[in-house]
Amino acid sequence: MVAELPRYSRAAGLSQVRWRASSNESTVPPSPSVQQALIEAAAHAHLYPSLQGDLLTADLSARLQVSPEHIVVGGGSLALLQHALAAYTGAGTEVVHAWRSYEAYPILIGVVGATAVPVSLDATHTHDVDAMLAAITWATRAIIVCNPNNPTGTELPRSEIERLVTSVPANVLVLFDEAYQEFATADVDGLSLVRRYPNVVVFRTFSKAYGLAGLRAGYMIAHPEVADNVRAAAPPFGLSLLAEAGARAAWADTTHTKHIVDVVREGRGYLRHEAAERGLETPVSGANFVWFPVGPLTAQLQEACVAQRVSVRAFDGEGVRVTVGDRDAEDAVLAAIDSLQWNFSPQG
Repeated sequence: MVAELPRYSRAAGLSQVRWRASSNESTVPPSPSVQQALIEAAAHAHLYPSLQGDLLTADLSARLQVSPEHIVVGGGSLALLQHALAAYTGAGTEVVHAWRSYEAYPILIGVVGATAVPVSLDATHTHDVDAMLAAITWATRAIIVCNPNNPTGTELPRSEIERLVTSVPANVLVLFDEAYQEFATADVDGLSLVRRYPNVVVFRTFSKAYGLAGLRAGYMIAHPEVADNVRAAAPPFGLSLLAEAGARAAWADTTHTKHIVDVVREGRGYLRHEAAERGLETPVSGANFVWFPVGPLTAQLQEACVAQRVSVRAFDGEGVRVTVGDRDAEDAVLAAIDSLQWNFSPQG
């Protein structure tokens, strides 16, 4: 079974480039307060962290105004998603998800022995709610919604989110991956849904808007019974001592988080505008990247970017995803587009 699992892709040319715009990392380093918290925590690295990230859970609970029983923290939102799938799916069950969406989903689903049911995005590169609902069968135990979606950056309107949640059977978990929620242009906040629907689960991360991709920290918000089952499926000490210290400091430093978000919003606006000036239209992005739907010319654009010393993430035959936040990297991507001499046409 393991041999049949899809593999997580790598960006091309990483050893040749100056700028890395392929991994959706923050281009802004952690704030001095986060760095100091990590130094202080490192002095206690000989000790185990708290069993379930208790201090971070308390911080999250206070600001989000949900009880600690609703919150599970761990080594990134992706790890928490895998624990949720392990707790509620498995052999003989199905998990519905959009495609193209985050490429880790079919891997995680396969690891727990469930069957992935991919559903194509619509013509606007957005989740097709009707098609996803139609894909639900008696074997479906979960449906994953990446909002904003990776790699297209598109957001589901609030009305469509509500329609999806209210149409899904009560025994099917609706798993909202909100890794890019802080950058969204629309009303992307599944927390209110958790309060109303016991089958809704929200996943968020400290890797993007908090600039801590290297530490691996995330959290999940769910009905207490669901949260308790996910904790049971997760190994103890899942959040490292350093990750908890860094996440707590980043959570407290709201000014720095706003700075990261502002840098991203400025960068994606600039890149989308300049691409449009060159004839390449891109979907509105609610994330820290821009999606270039260039279809069969994907490999050509990726090669041109590497030639300009910037890495991007290419999805063969579909498009290229470019992380924003570094103006030099954005300009290198634009130089790559210019080097193609209009030898492309945007794909719908």
